[in-house]
Amino acid sequence: QVQLIESGGGSVQPGGSLRLSCVVSGANIYRFAMGWYRQVAGKEREAVAVIDDDGRTGYADSVKGRFTASRDNAKNSLFLQMDNLKPEDSGVYYCAADRRPKATIAAMDIYGLDYGGKGIQVTVSG
Repeated sequence: QVQLIESGGGSVQPGGSLRLSCVVSGANIYRFAMGWYRQVAGKEREAVAVIDDDGRTGYADSVKGRFTASRDNAKNSLFLQMDNLKPEDSGVYYCAADRRPKATIAAMDIYGLDYGGKGIQVTVSG
């Protein structure tokens, strides 16, 4: 059974930074595409970052230049560095993984990924 557990969320002031982590168990992620979703209250879930098995990344327009996805296959982990956070970044962030090695932001939004975590809250307010 594949499980994903997020950590690193919390509250931060606008302009601040947070680093989310996701540890995967039950499967080796080295051939998986990985990604992050977020869900803001009252809105649909949206894909914000994706990283292929070879490290190529993609981002939603709303976070480009501020968020950076990375992965450590040796630790079966995924990360999301979030800088210059804005109040509209507040929401529940979900780690996700797919058995296919490649994915795009658009595909994540349309088709979803195979596995997902339970989510972690990020609140940006000042």
